[in-house]
Amino acid sequence: MISKPNFEHVVLVTELDEVIGVAPKSEVHTLTTPLHRAFSLFLFRPSDKKFLIQQRWSGKKTWPLVWSNSCCGHPELGEETIDAVRRRAKFELGVENFELLVEASPYRYRFERDRVVENEICPIFFGISSDIITPHPEEVEDYRWLDWGKFVEKAFADETTFSEWCKEELRLLEQTQVFQDFMGR
Repeated sequence: MISKPNFEHVVLVTELDEVIGVAPKSEVHTLTTPLHRAFSLFLFRPSDKKFLIQQRWSGKKTWPLVWSNSCCGHPELGEETIDAVRRRAKFELGVENFELLVEASPYRYRFERDRVVENEICPIFFGISSDIITPHPEEVEDYRWLDWGKFVEKAFADETTFSEWCKEELRLLEQTQVFQDFMGR
């Protein structure tokens, strides 16, 4: 298992995604979280087209025990976002090999829950992998593979089980060509 980094940053940006600085990840998520770069990954298994959902670790500062998309994270300053997705997928899920990994859609959001704000420019990535999931215990509380229809149904069953960004992102992902091609739509 990969050890947790001692110090992570987030890249602070303007509404036009222009870099204005960096801040320690451990200090940035508050009621006044500044806009920063992030990403979301929706990971699918090619054999049965099931989608990986995860329950965020109970010790997380942001959205603990909330179910969400496969993986989220923040690129470091100077790091290409796709490289950050690969780094985080390996660290959080143990996933190293992708048959396909592409940016599917841009996204910008701001949500508040339990006196913490997420405020991010967050491109959505679509990935396909056959790797065995080996979740990091300080990132992932639980995970499941679901068919897409069941996932969508669960995501909208109530207002608090799934992260707000995940619900918006799944609708954006459904509109992309890469998702439609994979699902045979």
